[in-house]
Amino acid sequence: MLAKHRILAAASIAAGAFALLPLPSAAQAVEGGADDIIVTATKRDASLQDIPFSINAQTAEMIQRSGATTIEDISRSVAGLTVQNLGPGQSQVSIRGVSAGQVVRDQPGVKEQVGIYLDESVVSLSLFTPDIDLFDLNRVETLRGPQGTLFGSGSVGGTIRYITNQPTTDGISGVVEGNVNLVAEDDFGWHMKGAVNIPLGDKIAARAVGYYTQYGGFIDALGEGGSVENNVNSGKRYGGRLSVAFMPTEDITVTPRIVYQKVEADGFNRQEVFNLFANPNTTTRPAIQLGERQQYLLLNEAFEDEFLLADLTASIGLGAVTLTSVTSYVDRDILVSRDASALTGSVSVDLGYPSAAVLLPSNLRDTTKLEQFTQEVRLSSDYDGPVQWVIGGFYSNVDRTYAQRLPTPGYDAVTDAVLGAGTSAAVANGFGPDSPYNADLPYNIKQKALFGEASYEIGRLTATAGLRWYDFEETRQFISGGLFANGDNREDTTKSDGFNPRFLLSYKATDDLTINAQASKGFRLGGVNDPLNVPLCSPSDVAIFGGYQDYDDETIWNYEAGIRARGPSGLTFAAAAFYTDIRNLQVTVDAGSCSSRVVFNVPKAHTMGIEAELGFQPFEGFTLSAAGSLIEAEFDSTVVDGSGNVIQGIRDGNRLPTVPEFQFAATATYEREFANGADGYISATWQYVGNRFTQPGDQVDTPRSFVSGLPFGGATGTAPTVVDLRLPAYNLVNLSAGVGLSSGTDISIYATNLFDENPLLSFDRERGGRARLGFNVGQPRTIGVTVRQAF
Repeated sequence: MLAKHRILAAASIAAGAFALLPLPSAAQAVEGGADDIIVTATKRDASLQDIPFSINAQTAEMIQRSGATTIEDISRSVAGLTVQNLGPGQSQVSIRGVSAGQVVRDQPGVKEQVGIYLDESVVSLSLFTPDIDLFDLNRVETLRGPQGTLFGSGSVGGTIRYITNQPTTDGISGVVEGNVNLVAEDDFGWHMKGAVNIPLGDKIAARAVGYYTQYGGFIDALGEGGSVENNVNSGKRYGGRLSVAFMPTEDITVTPRIVYQKVEADGFNRQEVFNLFANPNTTTRPAIQLGERQQYLLLNEAFEDEFLLADLTASIGLGAVTLTSVTSYVDRDILVSRDASALTGSVSVDLGYPSAAVLLPSNLRDTTKLEQFTQEVRLSSDYDGPVQWVIGGFYSNVDRTYAQRLPTPGYDAVTDAVLGAGTSAAVANGFGPDSPYNADLPYNIKQKALFGEASYEIGRLTATAGLRWYDFEETRQFISGGLFANGDNREDTTKSDGFNPRFLLSYKATDDLTINAQASKGFRLGGVNDPLNVPLCSPSDVAIFGGYQDYDDETIWNYEAGIRARGPSGLTFAAAAFYTDIRNLQVTVDAGSCSSRVVFNVPKAHTMGIEAELGFQPFEGFTLSAAGSLIEAEFDSTVVDGSGNVIQGIRDGNRLPTVPEFQFAATATYEREFANGADGYISATWQYVGNRFTQPGDQVDTPRSFVSGLPFGGATGTAPTVVDLRLPAYNLVNLSAGVGLSSGTDISIYATNLFDENPLLSFDRERGGRARLGFNVGQPRTIGVTVRQAF
C-alpha cells in the first residue's frame, strides 16, 4: 500500500507542477517541439498534441542520441514501458504494469500482452518480440492502454509501432553509416548500414535499406578440464528492406515491400551462480565458484531468428472517404539451442545412472516455424467536419509449429543398461534414438474482427467511441515421446468471441492545453497448458500443478485521465493517471521439479499509477527531457492448492512480476554552431529502473536457499545456494558527443553504461533450480564511434 500513497502523492505533485506552468497562446509557443511530431496512432495522420490518449513517440534523432539500439533500450526512456530480457531475441514487453510473469521458450500457447507492428503489419509473437534494427526508422510509437478497437492483435496492454521512412519522389537521398565499438574493453563489435531513396519517375519511387551488425560478447564460459572460452555470446544481425511506392494519381498510393532480417547469437547472456557440474561443493571434481559474467558449458549454445515480411499497403482516395488495404505475410524460423547437460544430468542422478552418463553432453533444441497471413481493409473519413470516423475488418491465419528435441548421444545405451533392455524404444512414441525428450506442437489460430471508431467535435470538446468484435479459434496438437515425456498424443481447441469497446473525451482547454479521459477494454485469448513432464516431477509437484489443464481468456478495463500541454521555451508536458482492472490474469509459474511451466488464471488483479514526460529548452541550444512512471501492480486474489497453501506467491497484495514500481530517465543535450558550417552537440542520459521479480513466487522467501538434492561429484546435494530473487534496481548513464558538417557528415563518439553496471534483468532456473541457477544480465560498458554521411 506504500506504493499507492506514493502514486497519490506523485499525482498531486504533478498536478501542482502543471498548475504553475505558464500557458501562452499558440502564437507564443515555440515551434518544433515534441508536439509537432506527426503520428498515426488513430490510423490517420495527426499531431502528437491532438491524440486523445496517452502516447509516446521516439524520433530517429532521440533514439540515436540516447544510444538505443533495441526496443529494450528504448523502453528505459519511455514512461510505463517495460521489456524483460530473457536472452538473445527473447523478451517480454509490458505497458503500465500489465504483466503475467516470465514466459519461457517452451510455452508457445501463451499470447502476447502488447501488440507489435511494423508500420501497418502485425509482427507480434509472444516471447520472441522481433528485434528489429532501428536504422532508417522515422519513429517508434508507444500507445499505452488497451488498443483493442483499432489494434486488436495482442494489444491488451498497449501497442508498439515501428514506423519506417517511406519512398518519396522528392529526389535522390540517402545515408550510409559505419560504426566500431568495444564491449567491456574486451571484444569488438561493428556495423555498416545504408539507406537510399530513388525516384523512378514522377509517380514511382523506391527505398532500399541494408545493414550488417557484429555484436561483441561479454560472457565467458568455463568447461571441462579447466577450459575457458571468452565472449561466447557474440552475434550478428543482418538484413534489409525494399519498398516501392506507386502513385498513379494523387488519390492512389500502392506500396509493396519486402523485409528480411536474420539474427544469430553464439550464446546467451546468462550469468550462473550454481551449476550441477560447477559449484563449490564438489570434491571428486574441481570445486568451482562461478563469477560475474561467467557460465559453465559442456556444449556451445546458439540462437537464430530468420524473419521475412512481405506486405502491400494500398490507399485510395474516394472523395470524402479513403479506402486502405493492408495485406501481409510473415515467415519466421527460430532456433533456441541450449546446453541442457545439467538438466539431463540432474534426471540421470535421480535415476541412478553412473557419473559418466550424468556428464553426457545434452543439447535442447527448440524450434519455432511460423507462417502468418493477415488482411485488413478499412474506410475512413477524409474531410473537414465535426464528425470523423473509421470502420474496417481484419482477418489473420497463423500456423505455428513448435518442436523440442533433446539429442544426447549414448543415452539410450545407458538407459537400457540401467532400466532394462528395450526401455528407450518402448517410450520413444515414434521419435528417434538418443533423445530422452521430444515434442511436436502444431498450432493454427484464426482471427476475424470488425471494428469502428467515430468522433464528434463540439466546440473544444471531442467525444470518441469505438467498438471491435472479435472471433478467435485455436487448434493445437501435442505429441511427445522419450524417457522424460508422457507419450502424449492429443488435440485441443480454444474458441472465443466478444466485443472490446473504447470511449474517449478530449477537451482543448486552450490551444496549448488538452485534457483527455479514456475507458477501454482489452482481451487476451486463453489456452491449454502442456502436460507436465510427469517422469521428472516429484509427487508433491504433480499434486499441486497437475490439475491446471487450461486457462480462460484474460480481460482488462483501463481507466485514465491525462493532460498534454506546451509552453514557452520549447516546453512540452504530458501526464496521465490510470487504473487497470484485470480479470483472469494469465500468470505463468514454474512447476517445480517438472521442468515445466503452467499458466494459472488469477481472478482479480490491478495496476494503477502515474506517468509523465517533460521537455524544456531553458536557453538556446540546451534541451532537457525527462520521463518517469510510478506503478502499483498487484494481485487482488489468492490462488491456493488443495491443501490451502498459496501457490507460487499468488497472494492478494503481492506484486505482479517483471514490473518496476518506479522507472525514470532524463536527458540533457547541448548544441551549438562552433565553426562555419559545423554544429556540435553533447548529450547525457541517465536511466533508472527499479527492483522487480521474474516470477510471482520470487517475492516469497527471498533471499532463498536452493538445495539440489542431487549427490554428484562428491557433493551431497544438501548444501544450499542462497540467491536473492529480488532483481535489484539499476542505473545506466550514457554519453554521446558529435559534430555535424554542412556536407552531411556526422561524426559521434559515445559510451553506454558508462559506469559498467551489471544489471540483473531476469532470473533463470533449470528444473526448479536443481540443475542450474543464474541471471540474464545486461550489456557492460560499450565505447564506440559512428560516422554517418547523408546525401
